[in-house]
Amino acid sequence: MEYKIAICDDSDVDREYVTNMVKRWAESLGYLVQLDTFSTAEGFLFHYEEEKDYDILLLDIEMGDMDGVTMAKHLRKENDTVQIIFITGYSDYISEGYEVAALHYLMKPVKEEKLCSVLERATERLSKNERVLNLKSGGEIIRVPIYQIRYAEVYGNYVTIHAASDVMVKMTLNELENQLDERFYRVGRSAVVNLTKVSRVTKTEIRLNEGTTMHLPRGAYDGINRAIINMR
Repeated sequence: MEYKIAICDDSDVDREYVTNMVKRWAESLGYLVQLDTFSTAEGFLFHYEEEKDYDILLLDIEMGDMDGVTMAKHLRKENDTVQIIFITGYSDYISEGYEVAALHYLMKPVKEEKLCSVLERATERLSKNERVLNLKSGGEIIRVPIYQIRYAEVYGNYVTIHAASDVMVKMTLNELENQLDERFYRVGRSAVVNLTKVSRVTKTEIRLNEGTTMHLPRGAYDGINRAIINMR
């Protein structure tokens, strides 16, 4: 396997420390890795304009003029597949991860065993992003990458799948659920939501990254929050 990874941290010591661990992880598994390092968020975004094919981003939160969360928000406007792993010395930022679908937070000083575990999860996510549903709609087969599905909801005997574009198919929600993976959570009897697209959960609604709000049934708040925590 081959991956393109960026490390963005304004500390030279921390940047080198994480770089060496990533190299050992890749070597131990026989992965080919192109590894780029950046000392500022602005420097990464400038480079990203030319090369937008990164698979994994290891991102410090506390940096200079632009912090890591702000940078990740810029990135998510056009890239929903890159795996973002935050590195921080503080736990105060964890709630911010909803907005950018962060895979995980690593607390400084980063432990090598934990980093390797999270990198493995990142590669598993990347491989899942290649999965596609073949759906029959309107007399034709429509291919929908699973990672693009934001949510799906029932209308009578049909399910509407909201992805890059909406697709209505004649099937049950159970039939669709059986084709999805652990990123998806059943919200009551009439909807399924992609947890990686969730930016906020309240007692009454789910808000997705692009602004859609979904009704959250009574008693479902704890369950969806547990599912999000377990997924991360």
